[in-house]
Amino acid sequence: MLAGVQVQIRLFAGLRETAGTEAVTLELPDGASVSDALAQLRWLTGETKVLMAVNREYASSDAVLAPGDELALIPPVSGGALQARTHVRICAKPLAQDAIAARVADPRAGAVVTFLGVTREVPALEYEAYIEMAERKLAEIVDAAVQRHRLCAAAVEHRIGNVSLSEPSVVVAVSAAHREQAFSGAREIIDRIKTEAPIWKHEEGEWIGSHLPKVSDGPEAGLM
Repeated sequence: MLAGVQVQIRLFAGLRETAGTEAVTLELPDGASVSDALAQLRWLTGETKVLMAVNREYASSDAVLAPGDELALIPPVSGGALQARTHVRICAKPLAQDAIAARVADPRAGAVVTFLGVTREVPALEYEAYIEMAERKLAEIVDAAVQRHRLCAAAVEHRIGNVSLSEPSVVVAVSAAHREQAFSGAREIIDRIKTEAPIWKHEEGEWIGSHLPKVSDGPEAGLM
């Protein structure tokens, strides 16, 4: 008799209701992968795209299952779309590109794009921000890009204070199923940050900021 693998499958939300149980057990051949388990559960998932987690960690479809593993099938959240993770921060410390890129790792993603805006041609640049408003605007920009380009995850961090030559002042990282989505999403995020976020840099003796909305020309807009 060939050796086999017994795996418990955890079910949630609509999948649990369809199956009429919170868990099922599968008998799989030795060396079976997550995709092999999914093939046996097609009667349950149908065309629904699900995330997979093995022993409470997200896993890809080619992950090999071991005896006693717990495989969880995570269905779409409300609205029918899988939830995207986002992260925004403004800080005075040096930015860690690898750590920011790690925030967008996702088993659904086939492409990850990271953009760094760095200081050039001068010893340093000084950045200032209306932090509370800027972080809110960054979150708004990121959320819009996630929805428009169907990103799996997106993260943005921006420096304030002095940023030395060749150091990053801003890091944008996104992940998506396809490279076109990832490139387009990252481009939209950085372009909107440059034109909409209340962040300024001191360059060649003057403060340069984003192109914020034009203020009314009426007397209420000026200082008397």
